[in-house]
Amino acid sequence: MLITGFAAGMFQTNCYLLATEAGAEAVIVDPGQDAAARVRELLAEHDLTPVAVLLTHGHLDHTWNAAELCDEYSIPAYIHPADRPMLADPGRGLGRALESVIGALEFREPEKVVDFVDGEDVDLAGIRISVDLAPGHTQGSVLLGIEVPLDADAEQQDGVLSETVPVCFSGDVLFAGSIGRTDLPGGDHQQLLDSIATRLLPLPDHTQVLPGHGPQTSIGAERASNPFLADMTTAAADTPKKGRYGL
Repeated sequence: MLITGFAAGMFQTNCYLLATEAGAEAVIVDPGQDAAARVRELLAEHDLTPVAVLLTHGHLDHTWNAAELCDEYSIPAYIHPADRPMLADPGRGLGRALESVIGALEFREPEKVVDFVDGEDVDLAGIRISVDLAPGHTQGSVLLGIEVPLDADAEQQDGVLSETVPVCFSGDVLFAGSIGRTDLPGGDHQQLLDSIATRLLPLPDHTQVLPGHGPQTSIGAERASNPFLADMTTAAADTPKKGRYGL
C-alpha cells in the first residue's frame, strides 16, 4: 500500500494520496489550498492515475483545489450531502469571522460530485474505503477507513493476530492531542464528542489516525493522553472549545 501526503496552504491542511502500489490508480484526500501542484508532482513521481477526490468535509481549507483537480483529470469528488453546498459557497461554513479568507474569489462544484452515504463501503483504485458520518465539526464530516496490509509477517495487535493495520482519515474530527473546532456554522460541541465516542473510541488502539492537520497519531495514544477525551462526560458539559487546527 502506498500512502503519501503533505501539508498545504495557509492552514497547513493534510492532503493524502492512496494507492495499492506505485504505477496504480490512486485517490486524493482533501486537496486544500495550493495542493494541486504538489499532487501533480506526487502522481508523476509514483506513476499514479487519479480516479477520485475524497473530501472528509466541506470546509474550504480541505476543498480549495478539488474542482481544479477533478476537472483536470475528469474524476469525481466524493462528499457527504450535508456539506456539499459548501463546494460552491464556502462562506456557508466559515461565518463572518473568516469571510476575509474568501474575499472576491469564486468557487464552484467539480463537474461530477458523488454523495457519500453513511455506513457504505466505496471501492476505488482497488481499495475498499469505509465511510462513517461523524458530525459535530460540520454536519457532513466523515471518517474514511481502510485496512493496510502489513509489509512483514502477521503481527499481534491488541491481542489479535492480524495481517492488516486499520487506518482512519479523521479530517477535522480528531487530531493528535486535540479535536475539531465547533464555533463555525454547523458546529456542535456535544455532537462532536458523541461522534468521537461512538465512531472512534470503539476502534482498536492500534488504529492509525491520519488527521486533517498536524501529525499522525493512533486511537490508543489519543485515548491515553488527549485532554478532550480524558473524561467525555465532563468534557460534554464544558463550554464548547476551539480545537487546535484548521477551519
